[in-house]
Amino acid sequence: MNAPVNLNQTTIQPLATASGLALDKKRYWWLLSPGLPVIGMGILAGYQFGPKATKKIFALGGLLLLHVIIPTVDALVGDDSNNPGDEEIKLLVADPYYDRIVKLFIPLQMAANLFAGYVVSRKETSFIDQILLGISMGAINGVGVNTAHELSHRPHKKDHYLAHATLTPLFYNHFRVEHPYGHHKRAATPEDPASSKMGETFYEFWPRTVFGGIKSSIEIENNRLKRKGLSFFSKENELFQGWAMSAGFHATMLKLFGKDVIPYLATQAFYGISLFEIINYIEHYGLMRDKKEDGTYTRTMPEHSWNNNNITTNLFLYQLQRHSDHHAYPTRPFQALRHFDEAPELPSGYATMLLPALIPSLWFKMMDKRVFEHYKGDLSKANIQPKRRASIFKKFGVSL
Repeated sequence: MNAPVNLNQTTIQPLATASGLALDKKRYWWLLSPGLPVIGMGILAGYQFGPKATKKIFALGGLLLLHVIIPTVDALVGDDSNNPGDEEIKLLVADPYYDRIVKLFIPLQMAANLFAGYVVSRKETSFIDQILLGISMGAINGVGVNTAHELSHRPHKKDHYLAHATLTPLFYNHFRVEHPYGHHKRAATPEDPASSKMGETFYEFWPRTVFGGIKSSIEIENNRLKRKGLSFFSKENELFQGWAMSAGFHATMLKLFGKDVIPYLATQAFYGISLFEIINYIEHYGLMRDKKEDGTYTRTMPEHSWNNNNITTNLFLYQLQRHSDHHAYPTRPFQALRHFDEAPELPSGYATMLLPALIPSLWFKMMDKRVFEHYKGDLSKANIQPKRRASIFKKFGVSL
């Protein structure tokens, strides 16, 4: 066996095996992500079969996990700012174990949603508990977008269909098209509906990114089909294929559990979509790429995404918080993503930043100064909400 390569907290040990696989110190901790639906089923089981006195606690389980437990563990465990070297990256990319982890999420997610349908459709489940359980499962389905995200960047069509499968509870299939071909092209520019602007609240961002993303995906797919000499209404339209899969999922839930499942389905979809879009809101807030002389934007680099290295949240999110490396090298799988010192750093992990993002005054207090410092006081380089440009310049004592 080769000697381990010491990378401070995280050690990646190349193994001289016939398969040439790589073993990293977090190798089995990555199972936390596909384990999330299992946690969801535990919450549902605790609600359904536990004592009556604890039902509300279990109904709130998803919120407690997302907003209390994970941020607390994040703070206790701390950061992982270490990187695999070039040779370690090759071994990590070649290891099929990580691909299996990503795909394991999908059947577990479907099982959790079926169990949820059973629980919320029971006569003894109150309307309030249906909503609370919908929020808990919305958190899991919202995190499921991250599985779709990982699969969407792969070249094989079968992976794209699997991405659509994990998006079906949210009916958010346009993401599979818009994210790799729209957002990655326009990230950290004013034209990107998925990049938030300095001074823009989440409540302003939500409709802009949701409806802007749908519009963008339709334009992208229409142009793709035109290049193939096909109509937008062709059976090869990937958006129609994804939406049909979502319609099939929801029709199946209604067939199995009746109309009593509707409050659950609506709640989990709205909360899951909103949770995902809060993450989008956080990832590029106020950051902007420079323009070249021909009017096009420079290549997306690590400094155009907010980064974070909290270990716990990264384990649940396939290292999505190493967002700077992802945008610089979008085809690189999660296990090989690296930290860049030049990338701007969030004050804490995504799980901890969710609630501040919902409170505009707190968010602006935390993040506007970081945008200002990142650009060394030159706010002309920032992506700023036009209607608040004057007030932001004034706040920092900068001339327009």
